[in-house]
Amino acid sequence: MAGNVYGYVRVSTASQHDDRQRLAMTEFGIQEENIFADKQSGKDFSRPAYKILMTKLLTGDVLVIQNIDRLGRNYSEILKEWRIITEEKGVAIVVLEMPLLDTRNKYENDITGKLISNIVLQLFSYVSQREREMNIERTKQGIEAAKARGVQFGRKRIEKPAMFEQILLKWQQGEFSERMAAKLLGVSRPTFHKWVHE
Repeated sequence: MAGNVYGYVRVSTASQHDDRQRLAMTEFGIQEENIFADKQSGKDFSRPAYKILMTKLLTGDVLVIQNIDRLGRNYSEILKEWRIITEEKGVAIVVLEMPLLDTRNKYENDITGKLISNIVLQLFSYVSQREREMNIERTKQGIEAAKARGVQFGRKRIEKPAMFEQILLKWQQGEFSERMAAKLLGVSRPTFHKWVHE
């Protein structure tokens, strides 16, 4: 009996859309309820939908992903997840953008085919990690260049009102609570607290 076919979709930021990946999954014939999606950054890789998917995968199932970088942030993580899915769980993986990595019984009794598949997996995993590292480095360089040109990042700094010193003095003398002082200045308590310690 053939197993279930699942799809896993991940985008790096909440502002990105997973429509293209979802469309590829449905075109592959995957039912919408079998498509699991995460919107996580590279730094926050908790992937709640992926964890749920991993509990559903059973021997004989097929997992479809757009690209191998959906499995992890770096070379070792991709290889680890690949081995857990294919070897420990006995689930086949189809990588839509890399047909050489389709493990559906393709190389079941072909040692040369398995070897080639493993080499290709390691190569693509390495390339995926290098791409991510290069993107991080380019972003860092871009931010440094922008800062050198005077571009400001983050929230705009709130200037202290003219009456700050008077209210600060009354707060220090115990006439105002921190909450009252912040309210009179029209700022939050953390902002008032920050100004006090500047």
